Amino acid sequence: MTHVPYPNPYRPLFAGDDQGRAVISYIEQLFERNLPASEVAAILVEPIQGEGGYLVPPDGFLAGLRELCDRHGILLIFDEVQAGVGRTGKMFASQHWGVKPDIITLAKGIGSGLPIGLAVGSKEIMDKWSPGSHANTFGGNPLCCAAALATLDLVKNGYADNAARIGQRMMEQLAGLAKKYELIGDVRGRGLMIGVEFVKDRAGKAPAKAFATKLVQRAFHNGLLLLECGASGIRIIPPLMIDAALADEGMAILEKSMAEAQAETR
Repeated sequence: MTHVPYPNPYRPLFAGDDQGRAVISYIEQLFERNLPASEVAAILVEPIQGEGGYLVPPDGFLAGLRELCDRHGILLIFDEVQAGVGRTGKMFASQHWGVKPDIITLAKGIGSGLPIGLAVGSKEIMDKWSPGSHANTFGGNPLCCAAALATLDLVKNGYADNAARIGQRMMEQLAGLAKKYELIGDVRGRGLMIGVEFVKDRAGKAPAKAFATKLVQRAFHNGLLLLECGASGIRIIPPLMIDAALADEGMAILEKSMAEAQAETR
């Protein structure tokens, strides 16, 4: 397995303005110098990166990967375990860019808390697997399958639209907070998959890891559950059925917790 950097417009690793194109060029160099494309079975990528910082890729990146894979006969696999099933305001995050993978992996949100995981692919691909070549511990539980079907129905008939609408509301409120708090270096996301990155100073973008950790602690004591992600960020991922009033309450608690955490980390 070969790991490749994810494009990060906020903290660019490559020269140039288009970090997506730069990453694809890096992969092409790997094909030329280290790893022949003929030996690559698949490229696996999160359409929006999760644990690494809730990074939204630049426009054109996923389409560029699709073109690269088609050119070399490589499968393109999207890991939508965190970003899929309505989380970003669409059923699948990749739909924001209109790119279709060969295989999608799903879990977590699709079962609404019950353990189920799926690998979804075209019939042409799946028919190539002989019986017994693949197993999934959580793949066939009847109760979990029923929960997944109910979840898909809810997402399709309202929850994805709600995620887009409330997510936009929260992004606007976070943009307002960014004007008040210099510690907020970047706000990014789609729908209700939102990342906020904290920095010691905006010019240098030095990660404010201690502040992010303290913020999570203060928010917990104030009644708001947050998780860290990336170098010095938090993720905001409320339930897809959240209403405007509850979202506003969460934002108020977040601001209160930020003020407390800032006072404690000075």
